[in-house]
Amino acid sequence: MKIWPAMVALALVTARAVPQQTSAAVSPADPSDTAVFRSDTRLVELAATVTGPDGYLLTNLPQSDFHVFENDVPQEIKVFKREDAPISLGLVIDASASMRDKREKVAKAALILVRASNPGDEVFIMGFNDKPWLAQDFTRNIGEMESALKGVELGGATAMRDAVMMGVEHSKRLGRIQKKAILVVTDGEDNSSFAALDQVVRDAQQSGVLIYAIGLLNDANERESRRAKKDLDALTTATGGEVFYPKELSEVDAIASHVAHDLRNQYTIAYSPTDQKLDRTFRRIKVTVDSPEGAVVRTRTGYYADPIPPRS
Repeated sequence: MKIWPAMVALALVTARAVPQQTSAAVSPADPSDTAVFRSDTRLVELAATVTGPDGYLLTNLPQSDFHVFENDVPQEIKVFKREDAPISLGLVIDASASMRDKREKVAKAALILVRASNPGDEVFIMGFNDKPWLAQDFTRNIGEMESALKGVELGGATAMRDAVMMGVEHSKRLGRIQKKAILVVTDGEDNSSFAALDQVVRDAQQSGVLIYAIGLLNDANERESRRAKKDLDALTTATGGEVFYPKELSEVDAIASHVAHDLRNQYTIAYSPTDQKLDRTFRRIKVTVDSPEGAVVRTRTGYYADPIPPRS
């Protein structure tokens, strides 16, 4: 069922108006909040993926190997864990007219991702063409997901940025699990969004929601492909996710399995910033590991120290 355009507009306005990183921390009695900051200590939480020089995941590194920097200043790690925990996952699928010959394969890959993920995950499905809409709210029922993916109507243009903004907001407001991620699948340049790239990147980065993306751009011309890559690269890099540009549609199954494996093998790191001022400035985040040489850490690249809004 499609969300009415007025509701979509409201979601976009709300996402712009509310600082995204200032939610209070999750307590056992309040699992619906995003644990990005805790109101008493302003705890910054990160999901981090570590890969070795060969590209394989490194999943058993000790806390002593990790170093966190905010604006190049070392930070003390307050929380460190690596566990296969459930997540709130959003599948944001391009339903523009050009996706018609890719629909069946993309739907199959989406279900491969879900089946390879933690059994406790909750999943919502969002479609987008000229505007985004919710096809299936959070569920753990594979049958409901499959029906929603098959029922997405194709046609129209591509409003990918609006869909990501709406997906991030939906994750934050209704996702009941602390860790959150979105997978975006699109095959072309955004040509219909109201939201600007810098605003969507800011909101996504502030939210703590990991963004992964699959860009099926082989049919796009060079100019369209370049613009689409700019959007997808910016969103995934800023949030600590990953983007893939398969040469063949047949590769999406393996990519879906890779994303599931990635999400189930991340480290959770949290620190209380040495600079406690809420002065709205951007704080750069960098995480490094001591070994092995050439290891790469992916996590969100920073946040804005915005004032924490009062609870409603």
